[in-house]
Amino acid sequence: MSLVEAIANVGIGFGVAVLAQIAVFPLFGLDVPFTDNLAIGAIFTGMSIMRSYALRRLFEAIRVRSSETTTAGQ
Repeated sequence: MSLVEAIANVGIGFGVAVLAQIAVFPLFGLDVPFTDNLAIGAIFTGMSIMRSYALRRLFEAIRVRSSETTTAGQ
């Protein structure tokens, strides 16, 4: 089920990003075609996935290191 949750999270995030771009870009005088909005959204979604993965690995490493320290002290 966590795979379904992850896919839903990424899909919804992509949709929100594209809608936000469509709403916000014109406020800054940017006229971007829809296909470019999709490409920009895909790039930022990919970056977000990489950031999330890196943070998960970092926090898992901290948890494991903390667990090893606690176990070694007993």
